[in-house]
Amino acid sequence: MSKLHIKTGDTVVLLTGDAKDRKKTGKVLEVSPKEGKVIVEGLNKVKKHVKPRKAGDPSGIIETESAIYACKLQVVCPKCNKPTRVGTKINEDGSKSRVCKHKDCGATF
Repeated sequence: MSKLHIKTGDTVVLLTGDAKDRKKTGKVLEVSPKEGKVIVEGLNKVKKHVKPRKAGDPSGIIETESAIYACKLQVVCPKCNKPTRVGTKINEDGSKSRVCKHKDCGATF
């Protein structure tokens, strides 16, 4: 997996998981196209046991976000605020822009 439909800074919604996690939204912090995974703010929280590396560093059990597969997420359109598939549109100057695939919306972002 090398190319993903999700970019850093996108707002995404979780499609899978149990009832308490499904349909949660968050902002994408980091994308790893080689693994096909994404780190999302507030989703897939894990607890890590951390030692202080130098004086003043936090130690103990720290809660942090873990990577999640990109296929389990869907981009939220900034205009219509609905989860949507993303299409591409080639502009007149040759650059690409992403397009909302909802029939009523069609917004570029």
